[in-house]
Amino acid sequence: MIFPAIDLRAGQSVRLYQGDFKQATLINPDPVAQAQQINAAGLTHLHMVDLDGAKSGQPENYATIAAIRKAFKGTIELGGGIRTYELATRYLKLGIDRLILGSVALTDPELVKRLLAEFGGERIVIGIDGTDGYVAIKGWLEQSQTKMSTLMKAMTASGARHFIVTDVARDGTMQGPNLGLYEELQAQVPTANLIASGGIRDLTDVQVLQASGFKDVIIGKALAQGGVTLAALAEVEA
Repeated sequence: MIFPAIDLRAGQSVRLYQGDFKQATLINPDPVAQAQQINAAGLTHLHMVDLDGAKSGQPENYATIAAIRKAFKGTIELGGGIRTYELATRYLKLGIDRLILGSVALTDPELVKRLLAEFGGERIVIGIDGTDGYVAIKGWLEQSQTKMSTLMKAMTASGARHFIVTDVARDGTMQGPNLGLYEELQAQVPTANLIASGGIRDLTDVQVLQASGFKDVIIGKALAQGGVTLAALAEVEA
């Protein structure tokens, strides 16, 4: 599946460079219209992050997320600051198809286990971001001492199946995805479905990932900068 990305900050669609809030580029002042454009191209999956929420741990862009959910026809996965059972269930009741749990998988694994047990591995996705193989937390503002593979194994044992893996050093850089990282993690956790995120430049990168067995891909900056088009992605997914 191809997941065009919309990252929300103060109700607008932006892109960060390596997760740095000081290096934000406005993509679209109207993310609802952006989501509709994705639909119009024939794509039915959307990756969405509440950047403000990832930083604060609160639903900072809830109204915008609700408006996008109402306008977008298809599957939406959402992450960013989902650190309580109450907020997780609130988003699920809103109609969000898949929740992305990031920092909380490390800081509050019991909550993630509870959500996996209640809603299953298709609705609860684990987001693992990091550098040099170690997990970054709190909107990439802090680096932990936990290896990505260690967290993946623990979450798999709790029922997780899908893992969005982002190399922070590649995100927003247009340097290409870290295929070596994905292959290493896949070898260590063969039952996991890795969703590639970060650094993807063009259609060739997408095709290389898919040929290597990573069928699910998230694309953000390449769309914004014109390295790939929605129409081209729709053809690949078809």
